[in-house]
Amino acid sequence: VQLQAFGGGLVQSGGSLSLSCVVSGSIVGVNYMGWYRQAPGKQRELVAGVTKEGVTNYAGSVQGRFTISRDNARSTVFLQMNTLKPEDTAVYYCNAQVRARATWRLGHYWGQGTLVTVSS
Repeated sequence: VQLQAFGGGLVQSGGSLSLSCVVSGSIVGVNYMGWYRQAPGKQRELVAGVTKEGVTNYAGSVQGRFTISRDNARSTVFLQMNTLKPEDTAVYYCNAQVRARATWRLGHYWGQGTLVTVSS
């Protein structure tokens, strides 16, 4: 099972960026999917998550600015980030709860981080 994240980069304050993350490999299904971030010197924190039924949850700091969505057919999760602020600068990681075909067990998997830098 692999998670590969795309997107990120440098944007000015007030700008927008979008991230995507694809789950690949021999899988049975994907349950919860989420985005986390880790800023320098800080702990990793949940940014947003979405169940396979489409129920979402957000960190208070991004509520109303970020939108998480997913495409179940393509095992892909998206994060649209609008009105970005310098404090959103961090490495963003995707996470998914995946049932692997080899084991039929649910496991949490992480994608590689992608850097989002918001300049003031």
